[in-house]
Amino acid sequence: MTDTSGSIDPTRAQFKAFMTAPQDTPIHMLNLIRLNAVAAYPEGHPDHGKGLTGLDAYRAYGRTTAHIFKRVGGVQVWVGRPEVVLTGPLEERWDIAFIAQYPNSLAFAEMVRDPEYQELVKHRQAAVEDSRLIRMLPVEAGEGFGES
Repeated sequence: MTDTSGSIDPTRAQFKAFMTAPQDTPIHMLNLIRLNAVAAYPEGHPDHGKGLTGLDAYRAYGRTTAHIFKRVGGVQVWVGRPEVVLTGPLEERWDIAFIAQYPNSLAFAEMVRDPEYQELVKHRQAAVEDSRLIRMLPVEAGEGFGES
């Protein structure tokens, strides 16, 4: 079994590294999401035992947190549906891929620390089997691959 600690929610060390990077520049967050077949809501959650899919739960996460994402200045700048892994581990299949832009890392931190968001993120936690969330500095694209 693959160790996925830090792959659903960041560890303290991961969040500290995120926050010690420059905080005054726009950031892009690459999101790669593998969904659970059935959402794994904890007992006591209103959606526990309803048989919702991971996709149902992830869509609930997106719908219910959209106003917070927008309030902190977030915008989705790219979305795609992964199809085939051409290079890389074949077990790293992804169901959803997107890039979210934030004005800076403090805006992202404001979102994830928001008490309402912390309750609503339970939809994401129930939905996601594995994920990658990679902070990126946007740069101007050059003519060749990897050039700026």
